Amino acid sequence: MCTAHKIKKPVWLKKPLPQGGDYQRVTRLLSNAKLTTVCQEANCPNMFECFSKNTSTFMILGKECTRHCRFCNVTANAPSPVDLDEPLRVAKAAETLGLKYVVVTSVTRDDLPDGGAAHFAKVIKAIKTSPDPKDSDQNTEGKEDFQTVKVEVLIPDFQGDIKALSTIVYAKPDVVNHNIETVASLYDTVRPEAIYQRSLDLLRNVKSMDPLMPAKSGIMVGLGETMAELTQTMTDLFEHGCDILTIGQYLQPSRQHLEVKKYYSPEEFKQLEQTARKIGFTRVAAGPFVRSSYNAQDLFNT
Repeated sequence: MCTAHKIKKPVWLKKPLPQGGDYQRVTRLLSNAKLTTVCQEANCPNMFECFSKNTSTFMILGKECTRHCRFCNVTANAPSPVDLDEPLRVAKAAETLGLKYVVVTSVTRDDLPDGGAAHFAKVIKAIKTSPDPKDSDQNTEGKEDFQTVKVEVLIPDFQGDIKALSTIVYAKPDVVNHNIETVASLYDTVRPEAIYQRSLDLLRNVKSMDPLMPAKSGIMVGLGETMAELTQTMTDLFEHGCDILTIGQYLQPSRQHLEVKKYYSPEEFKQLEQTARKIGFTRVAAGPFVRSSYNAQDLFNT
């Protein structure tokens, strides 16, 4: 997939590392708790910035994905057993970090009967449950009341399993996010084991189960799509009940992954945001470094 005509990365994609912050503290905490973040696994360009702000997106259900998307840096391999203690460790880490908004995602686990939906629900419940009463005598000054913590879940498609999706929705996260990722014509190349319409139907089903539940999705650009296709994809998302939209630049994780066909300029991202707002989106973030969970709390509160 690597050619002699690889496009040079533009200057606006050179991101300086943040100064100060708690980057090392966050990485140590995650390592000690044996937790994984999608930030690390996917080589997210915002990782240093987010960690320095005590922000991370927890990735549950292991590091090994059962699918082989050609854009993703997460390992596709034989999955590990479900870690039954993981929900409590995620909740404890969120408490220790003082997070007010927690994003939880996972690898795709097509090997599990429910795709891992029940485990997602346990994580949501653990985060939203107050700390153990036996700890009530400890100093909790400055710690977030868990009842007010917001939880956004970034979920796989569960192979269209309505029951699995209902398990997620009825666990009452504050946002259900499922990324469409790319335009319909590129699915066979980019997401060969996914189905464009199935992802759209998932968003529509979220709204059918709970009309007040915010539904969110994200698009990568730079894989060879056209502006007309992007407009159609945004329209499809809006018509299927998507409330919150993110649009970011695809970056090639390694030579084994799909090459970047185009780097969109900041001006083109502004154009995409304007198009999304014309379609009807009121909460949209578009930019070279935008990812589905980047500044998620700010977008939720917009």
